[in-house]
Amino acid sequence: MTTIEQHTKPWWRRPWVFPLGLLVTVFLVYSLPPYLGLDPARSRIPGPTAWYYPVLVTHIGFATIAMVTCALQIWPWLRQKHPALHRRTGRVYVFAGAIPASIAGFTVALAAPFGPVGAVSNVLLATLWFGCTVQGYRMARARRFGDHRRWMVRSFALCMSIISNRIWGVVWALVLAPQVDTTFGGSELAMGQAIAGITTWTGWVVPLLVAEWWLTRSRGRRA
Repeated sequence: MTTIEQHTKPWWRRPWVFPLGLLVTVFLVYSLPPYLGLDPARSRIPGPTAWYYPVLVTHIGFATIAMVTCALQIWPWLRQKHPALHRRTGRVYVFAGAIPASIAGFTVALAAPFGPVGAVSNVLLATLWFGCTVQGYRMARARRFGDHRRWMVRSFALCMSIISNRIWGVVWALVLAPQVDTTFGGSELAMGQAIAGITTWTGWVVPLLVAEWWLTRSRGRRA
């Protein structure tokens, strides 16, 4: 297939475009309402300190912008037909989405009430998201678009890992719940922290590994 033919693929030849947009929409419709009224009592995460809730809401707000613009950034039609708009939404993703969201997420992770295992995972996630995004932007500025694409695929995987996180949470809850009286000595708190810790790691590590596999496979096919 020639390059021109690849660039003119109809939308139905890229079957992930619509499901991704739908998934992001459903996730945001479910996740955002408790925080729209800025009422700490409605937060799904209990705030251990006075500053925790404002920083959490800040993270959620910027992360919402990041998710929407990130979905637009990988939409082939927008990238190919409207490159100027692609560049503008890319800047919004970087400077009004991923960077501030990852910084706020780093701060939130340090005080999150999910135990040290989850805290280490979320700190590392925020750090990698920040680093991959900045590196992707730097590569675009240097007009190294192949490297830009690879770094932004990693940034995309980390950005969308919050959705994977919710799926893994259900999986690990089903797996570990029968062990509450054995492995966890009857402590639901210990089991809850174990579920949270394992979920945070698998939530972003698995998508990042899939992204790396896809990038390696794509390079091999082009070679």
